[in-house]
Amino acid sequence: MSKIAVGKKVPNFKIAATSGHTVNLSDLKGKVIVLYFYPKDSTPGCTIESQNFRDAIRKFRARNTTILGISRDTLKSHEKFKATECLPFELLSDEDEKLCTLFDVIKEKNMYGKKVMGIERSTFLIDAEGILRKEWRKVSVQGHVDEVLEAVKEL
Repeated sequence: MSKIAVGKKVPNFKIAATSGHTVNLSDLKGKVIVLYFYPKDSTPGCTIESQNFRDAIRKFRARNTTILGISRDTLKSHEKFKATECLPFELLSDEDEKLCTLFDVIKEKNMYGKKVMGIERSTFLIDAEGILRKEWRKVSVQGHVDEVLEAVKEL
């Protein structure tokens, strides 16, 4: 699969999700999609980001927008994180890194002085026709959800 690009159609994908669901991008046609990649369940920044999307869910839903969180964590880990934080949207498990690779979010990071490969916090806005309209890379959690909501409003 080639990498995605703003202004281009996002290739269809099918991936395991929480609540026993499988998310198929083509099934979401007609909805705006916010796909946010985060490094790890139940870590401080990822928890705050997920809570911020949770707290704004009504505003997104009012604009026909589906929120999907994604990391390399297992479905079991996702289910626990989703329940603990009362997340009203599905989390996608990309253990084989297929979507991480498609969206080019695996980057070298420095963790406690060691170089590791991990997810660079990133968000992608896909319009109702499946076209990638905006991307945010190296996301800072503070104010990010408000920025994404503004971009949704501009669609």
